Amino acid sequence: MRQKDYRTEKVKEFQMASLSFEVIHVLVLCAFILISASSQSHPHQPEKHAALFVFGDSLYDAGNNNYINTITNYRSNFLPYGETFFGFPTGRVSDGRLIPDFIAEFAKLPFLPPYLQPGNNQFSYGANFASAGAGALDETNQGLVISLNTQLTYFKNVEKLLSIGTNDYLSPFFRNSTVLQSSQKQNVHIVIGNLTVVIKEIYKKGGRKFGLVNLWPICCLPTMKAIKSQQGGAGECMEEATEVAKLHNKALSKILQDLESKLKGFKYSFSNFYALLEERMNNRSKYGFKEGKIACCGSGPYRGRPSCGGKRGIKEYELCRNVSEYVFFDSAHPTDRAYQQMAELIWSGTCNTTGHCTLKELFD
Repeated sequence: MRQKDYRTEKVKEFQMASLSFEVIHVLVLCAFILISASSQSHPHQPEKHAALFVFGDSLYDAGNNNYINTITNYRSNFLPYGETFFGFPTGRVSDGRLIPDFIAEFAKLPFLPPYLQPGNNQFSYGANFASAGAGALDETNQGLVISLNTQLTYFKNVEKLLSIGTNDYLSPFFRNSTVLQSSQKQNVHIVIGNLTVVIKEIYKKGGRKFGLVNLWPICCLPTMKAIKSQQGGAGECMEEATEVAKLHNKALSKILQDLESKLKGFKYSFSNFYALLEERMNNRSKYGFKEGKIACCGSGPYRGRPSCGGKRGIKEYELCRNVSEYVFFDSAHPTDRAYQQMAELIWSGTCNTTGHCTLKELFD
């Protein structure tokens, strides 16, 4: 039986596998959608309170993919995932909590269980619809994840934190994919257009306060650096993915300003997730980390191969001894500690980390 102390772990069987799947999990942008909800089932609770609804991919999926017919690549319901905080795997792609968990805590709300979890029929505090691997486009990992449009259907059923888009941009880099085989500008236009449609639909259903983050530095994730190394690189980031992030972030900022000017009562927070994560990767000791570019769990260069847990085709993996010293838990997802630091700034940071207003101000 494996001890709970983090250490280097080797599993005897080893199979080479593509690095592409891990990129499919990465999250791009999020919107925390707050709705005043009457509480009839909780008599000791104020008559109205904020409800938090979460849309997105693996940065926000609390375990919905545990309950759909998909492949192991899109699940994290096995150790060592979840071990640091929960003591068992929940389906979250981290060693512990994710940003929505911290936001719920700051807002004095309970953790939101996966919407699809059996027996989950109480939505007065909100719901989590996110699905690891999801994109803003239905074609992204189609049939294996819960698409954004399907998440929107779930939301309409319960009458939102939205994080979606990264997988739409990264899939074409690493797959023989028919999704977005056009220019980067066209790609961004399509993704932003779909996101805008979803935001407007949520607005029609009563959503008024949206919290979003921009696209993070996807070009320098451990999995991207590992792929670059496999292509003959020497530790540099995959700059091919940098331009699309810049285009996306600029377009997202503009569309939010447009929506605010056109939709009565529309308010939003826009956090610089790119800078928050990049700062910890490049200045790890300043934030109490010892490693900012190598993952705690994985294999190969930078532990960037998606082998954490040994359930995704690659059987051999390494596990660090002290996860709290790492910015990244696996090849593309931060640790509980890193998420907590960034969530605190998204909740009530300064103008250097948030734009327009903070999430805390939206809840007040």
